[in-house]
Amino acid sequence: MIGLIDTGCANLASVRFALERAGLAYQVAKGPDGLADCDRLILPGVGAAKPAMEQLCARGWEAALKAETRPVLGICLGMQLLFERSAEGDVDGLGLIPGRIEKLPPPDDGVWPHMGWNTLDFTPGEEPLLSGLEPGSHVYFVHGFFAPVGSHTRASARYGREISAVVRKGNVAGCQFHPERSGIVGARILTNFATGSV
Repeated sequence: MIGLIDTGCANLASVRFALERAGLAYQVAKGPDGLADCDRLILPGVGAAKPAMEQLCARGWEAALKAETRPVLGICLGMQLLFERSAEGDVDGLGLIPGRIEKLPPPDDGVWPHMGWNTLDFTPGEEPLLSGLEPGSHVYFVHGFFAPVGSHTRASARYGREISAVVRKGNVAGCQFHPERSGIVGARILTNFATGSV
């Protein structure tokens, strides 16, 4: 059972529909209470870092997620909130993954934000979320801020510069792209998360 975290400022509908299409059981939670039946959590995100963190704090999620031992998957803004700090609103994140989220400069021939399909670069076999996928798989991005590539990067993409597309530290992982909008590739990632050991 997946616990889908309702931050109050995320569009849950597309994630819910993707989980349903993949046949994955879930329940939506506004607060940490009542998640005893869930063995893993998804933190989705749409919007800006500061109001999202305010909602997480107000609903008791900040402390709960910092103490969480179950697998956690952050999506888009939800991934960015896993880090220590964000340049978007100059706000502290959850601090579950070291590093700072920065504003993504537009490429010379592109626009801001990064929006659309892009390919993943990764080493097969190193990240459980990407099991069964090949480098070059296409996923769908919508974001204007990014995590620089570092020691916790498990897959990257390029939009003017190399950006972290999948990150992990222990039981905590994140996708900068939207697996729920990424067709069969995204469905495989969600299934890997729901059925994997981490």
